[in-house]
Formats: sequence, C-alpha cells, structure tokens
Amino acid sequence: MSFTWPSSTMDLFTSPNTPLNRMMSDFEVSLLGSLSCISALLTLPFVGILMEKFGRKYTCFALYSLQMISWIIIISFNYVEAILLAIFISGITSCTLLIIPVYVSEFCQESIRGSMASSVLMFFGFGMLTSYLLGGLVPYNVMNYITLGLAGVGGLLITLVKDSALYLMIKGREREAALSIAHYKSLNANSNEVEQEIKHIKRLLNPELDEATPEEEMLKPELKPKEKLSVWRFMKKSRSSRRALVVCLVLYSATVFQGLVVVQVYAAPLFGKAVPSMSTTLSSVIFAIVTVVSGMIAAYLVEVLGRKPLMVYSSVAAAVCCVLLATQIQFEWGPNWTTAVFIYLFCLSYTIGAGTIPYIYCAEVFLPEIKSFASIFAMEWAFLGFFIVLFIFNPLVSYIGLGGVFYIFAVVCLLTAIFCVFFMPETKGLTVDVIQLQFAKPRSLNKT
Repeated sequence: MSFTWPSSTMDLFTSPNTPLNRMMSDFEVSLLGSLSCISALLTLPFVGILMEKFGRKYTCFALYSLQMISWIIIISFNYVEAILLAIFISGITSCTLLIIPVYVSEFCQESIRGSMASSVLMFFGFGMLTSYLLGGLVPYNVMNYITLGLAGVGGLLITLVKDSALYLMIKGREREAALSIAHYKSLNANSNEVEQEIKHIKRLLNPELDEATPEEEMLKPELKPKEKLSVWRFMKKSRSSRRALVVCLVLYSATVFQGLVVVQVYAAPLFGKAVPSMSTTLSSVIFAIVTVVSGMIAAYLVEVLGRKPLMVYSSVAAAVCCVLLATQIQFEWGPNWTTAVFIYLFCLSYTIGAGTIPYIYCAEVFLPEIKSFASIFAMEWAFLGFFIVLFIFNPLVSYIGLGGVFYIFAVVCLLTAIFCVFFMPETKGLTVDVIQLQFAKPRSLNKT
C-alpha cells in the first residue's frame, strides 16, 4: 500500500500547510514517487538470497517487518529526509511482487496456477483502494497509524502459512514438504496423493528420462550425473532458458512502459490535472475499484483464454485507450468526464494484460535450477524501468504535455502486442518441463 501512498500526500507535502518541517521541492516530489523502485532494485538480489536460504515464508515476514519500520519512521519524524528514507525502506517490500507469484506457482495445480498467481495483483488493487480512501477521508496522522496496523496484521497472518513444498524438497526436508502439501490439500501427510506429489517434485529436481534428446540434456543437466552446472553455465548451454528470459524481459518492459504505474503513483495530481471538475479523491477511489475489478477479470480470463491471447488483445485495447485519452487531453473534443472514462478503460485493459501476465509468466517458465536467478534478473529490470518512468514523468509532462506522454504509452502497447503474437509461447495448463521444451524447439516462439 505504501507504493500508492505518495498519491495521497504529494499535494499535502507541497502545500504551505504541510505536516513536514518544510515544503518538498519538485526534485523531492519526484523522489517520493520513484525512490521505492531504487531500493527494490538495489536490494532484490539480497532478497533472492534470503528467499533461497530461509524460504518464501520467512522472507515475506522480514519484508512485513521492514514495512512496519517505514511507517514507524513516518509517524515519528516530520523531516522531509525521514519521509524519503521511509519510502526507500518501504520500497524493499515491493520485492513481494517477486516472491508471492513464485510461491503460489510452486504449490498450485497447473489448471489454477494462473488464476491464483494473478490474485497477487488483485490484492495490490485492494491496497490501492485502501490507500486512496484513507488519503481522502482521514487526517494524515490517522492514515499513517492505520497503515502501520495493517502492516502488523499482515506480518501476523504470514506466520500462519507454510513454506512451499518445492523449496522444502530443495533443502532436503521431505517430511516438512509432505506436511505442507497435506495442509494445502486438506489431506493426510501419508496419503497416496501426497506421496505422488512428492514424487513429482523429485522428478522436477532430479529428472531421469529414458530417451533424452540432446536439447533435454541441455535443459536438465542432472542427466549427466557427475556434472552439476552453475547458473551461468546452465544459461549458456540452455537455449530455451535464454529465450524464456528474453521474453520475460520484454513482458516486464511492457508492464513498465505501457505506463499505468504513473497513474497509480500520481493518481491524485494526475486526475486533478486531467479532470479538474471531479474530486481527486473520488477519481482515485474509482480508479482503484476499477483495478480490483480488472484483477478479478484477469484471474478468470487467464485460465480461459490463456496468457498469450490475453496479452495480445489487452495490449491492443490499451493502445486504443491511450490514443483516445491523448487526443482528448490535447484537443478536448469531449466533456471532461470522458477523460476519466478513458483512464479507467486504460486501467482495465492494462491490468488484464501487462499488469498481470508478466508476473504469472515469469513464475511459470523457468526450471528450479535457475528459477530464482532468472526471476530476480527479470524483476531487477522491471524495477529499473519503474524508477525511470516515474522519475522522468513530471519533467516529461512539462516538456511534451500529458497528451504526448500517452501517445508514447500507446506506441509501447502496440509494439507489445506485435511481439507477443510472434515470440510468446502459450503456457496455460503446462508443466515447467513442457514449457521449456516449447522454448527449445526450433521456431517455437512463432507458435501458439
């Protein structure tokens, strides 16, 4: 929720009535919106190490603790520098956008894996909604105390979950893995179904194929019993893993540069500029509601239509919305309320596609040997992009206008759709080994 907190406070921090020791400068406002991305970018590799050493559960608990620390700093100090420090610390918790989809994909059945992983983004929308409501309805200090309480509740709830069976098996804790599977499937730990799941995980970690092709040997170096490849050597030998990583990087680029993140972070001032006749609080709350509803739609459609069609169609729809929005802002050919409608339609299109699919896709396509490395690398790329687009947004609007910025977003949306048509394999309902073989086949990226 701290990711959208700046939207509720930017106008307050730059007004003469600021609760801080002084008004924020334009540069500091840009940092307020983008600094969390820098902290996530810098700390994500260390979070990946924690995730592999201590597991998904305890890493999430550590991130909740940092979230609480950031709110305590905001409550305790009124210095501009302290607020920016708190935003930097809270940005580290953005790494949950990596951990949770990976965690969910590790214990869900293939038939519901996409829907469950996409629920992460749906609940991100609930956090946005809560942030906008609090920012518009309660005083600044009260809002901060409530968000501190919510972070504390989240930390307590995370202690109730069990770590993923895949992680536990990697660590050689087979009995705990069986208990984890039994917990989530409401079965006895000694049941036949749990035993079959354990065998399936063992096969993923130690594959033994009777008739292995050369490509499969590259994908699964454990077939060569005396050689264990490092991540770098694995990536060098496995063409399919390299292709998968390139596709994930492009998809995350779409997540960033299709541009909805600037609407999320700068919602209040953006709606104030685009739709001055509407209350900024009302506009922001409706925007958050649209995000939540879009997440629910995405969770349903991702298993009905699949990842690739959803990414293609939603990107085309988002491009159309951006063009309509840009022309409306530039030429004002319709009433003010149409601007808000186009923003909401853009949010709907984006969330169903680029706002959801890349997180699911990256959690699905990599083998366990390189899953952590590849996911972290792709997320690092995304956070670097988030920082760039958020930091330059205000100067870019001053230079080319708000309409011009949305023309750029439209071009990115269209290029995303074209790329996905030709280079994005479908992963719906497939196990990771089958997905990797899709990437390995010659010209496989040109097929659905």
